[in-house]
Amino acid sequence: MNFSFWPDKDTQQCEVTYKGTTYTGYMTLCAAITRALEEGIPITEPKYFSQISVEELGHVLRSDNETPMPMLQERHKVLTEGGRVLLEHGGSFRSFISQAGNDAQKMMELIVKKIPSYRDEATYEGKRVSFYKRAQILVADYWGIMEARGEGDVINMDWLTMFADYRVPQALVYLGALRYSDKLMQTLRNGELLCSGDRREVEIRGCSIWCVERIKDHLCKLVQERVGNTCNINAVIIDFYLWPYAKQHHKEMAHIPIHHTRCIYY
Repeated sequence: MNFSFWPDKDTQQCEVTYKGTTYTGYMTLCAAITRALEEGIPITEPKYFSQISVEELGHVLRSDNETPMPMLQERHKVLTEGGRVLLEHGGSFRSFISQAGNDAQKMMELIVKKIPSYRDEATYEGKRVSFYKRAQILVADYWGIMEARGEGDVINMDWLTMFADYRVPQALVYLGALRYSDKLMQTLRNGELLCSGDRREVEIRGCSIWCVERIKDHLCKLVQERVGNTCNINAVIIDFYLWPYAKQHHKEMAHIPIHHTRCIYY
């Protein structure tokens, strides 16, 4: 359910308060899930969430104000779909992902093959382009939360790209690593909604991926030149830095607009 948390209006944010802290954006989902678990709702169990009703999910994701979490129907659809797939493969994410043999590429390919809602693809100049943002971040979160040890000792992590969303491109523009044309910048400032697969949306995401690859290559070159060591920095680690940076500095970079695309992919 990790997608599309931006508000229609900045003054109308979905909010969830947990243990005295009020969260917005992606963190509302984390807070809502944790709150549900403390209330005794087995929201992380595939047997439960594969059959959850829209009303039950609405209760789990309820906001503290009048602004609900966006796309409840879509979140319900992808949640129940994912639950059914997990039940078909041993009943847990661990049993499902074990088929890929701790290889990041194979893990991502398995996710995309078995769970349709992860097929984050578009057509650009007649060619299929694949971003797979949520599939990649699922693998990366597994790797990160397991501290790359034991079952989380995933190989081939360098095969993954950054996770092309709307927040990291904003940070890249703010930091001067990426530049939008004047026309595109004005379009975004006007708040125009870009459809998923729109040429401009595809280019923002694609150029963000390439930008992070350039940053990665340059960092590795610097490490080699300065200390003579092989660089272990990958695109995932850079993304893990940029996304929190964007959240922490959202006020300073408020003049850089995010692109608005309402979809299930990011």
